[in-house]
Amino acid sequence: MSMQTASVALEEATEALSLHPFGDGPGAAASAVVASARMIPMLGVHLGATIDWAVAAAADAPHPGRGRTRETWEVLASAAAVDVTGARILEPHLDALSILGQAREEAIAVDLEAIGVDEGASWGVYAAEGARLDARRTPDGWRLSGTKNWCSLAGDLSHALVTAWTGPQQRRLFAVPLRRPEVRAHRGPWVSRGLSQVVSAAVDFDDAVAVPVGEDGWYLERPGFAWGGIGVAAVWWGAAAPLVRAVVDRAQRDGADQLADMFAGMADAAFWGVRAVLAEAADAVDVGIGGRDLTITAERARSITASQVEQIVATADRALGPGPLTSDDKHARRVADLRIYLRQHHGERDLARLGRLLSPA
Repeated sequence: MSMQTASVALEEATEALSLHPFGDGPGAAASAVVASARMIPMLGVHLGATIDWAVAAAADAPHPGRGRTRETWEVLASAAAVDVTGARILEPHLDALSILGQAREEAIAVDLEAIGVDEGASWGVYAAEGARLDARRTPDGWRLSGTKNWCSLAGDLSHALVTAWTGPQQRRLFAVPLRRPEVRAHRGPWVSRGLSQVVSAAVDFDDAVAVPVGEDGWYLERPGFAWGGIGVAAVWWGAAAPLVRAVVDRAQRDGADQLADMFAGMADAAFWGVRAVLAEAADAVDVGIGGRDLTITAERARSITASQVEQIVATADRALGPGPLTSDDKHARRVADLRIYLRQHHGERDLARLGRLLSPA
């Protein structure tokens, strides 16, 4: 595939990422993100340039839950169509800005000046549990001590939103500066071939300064927690778009057989099925769905997206053969990145959680 043909294919793939009524293309915000991403020659490879791009791209992106949720998820999907690693960095940064925006809307005071936040701040969101991170109030403010696992890019970002335990059963969200001596980000182990630039390892906090974001439980109980989970699914969907385009293009070549047509149909049907799910979920968010119904919607959307995108990856492998996986760097990196990113969905365990939610209260 020539550079010009590849460029046309990518344009066609991103045009398919609209969540608006059929016939309308992606919104202006998504188009702007794609345009800015294409201006970064080493997007997803040069880490510093990619983080800078994510900060700039998120500044003008709409946040979910404000009547423009379809546009928010178009931004994430379109970024992923250009580069999966870039979208993997953009998504938590945009999620952090959304969380802080929700806090402001609820008149929750967050003293970001105290931890050096400015317009150039780059954010991660670290909420995985495992090792224990404790928070305690001191006369000089809150301090965090302990270890947090699965902290992506903690050695490269400026700030993070982190969950920590304030009691035996209580967790609270805190904003923390990462570039301080009392915060030590591990550089591994991280041997992943997918998302290789996005090191996700432990961070040790030694009496680290932090400012609270909301009261105990606020982070997990707010509707935005579910919105963020579906936003990740939008990234998976967008990352699959170039794979679908490649399968369809293969079926349109001279000499393609009925099997190639079948693969194209499988990939296209799976892709557009996810589109319908994300569009309906976005509308549900914007009309104010909440509580158990929102949680179920999020679990359904993530499970459907994960299973269908995994099917697209498998279909592309069979339809295209080993050639692009061994000779096309962008294609091989996309597949490897997407396979790792999809593991944020826990498969059968997440389906079991959905099943429990469906039981009568």
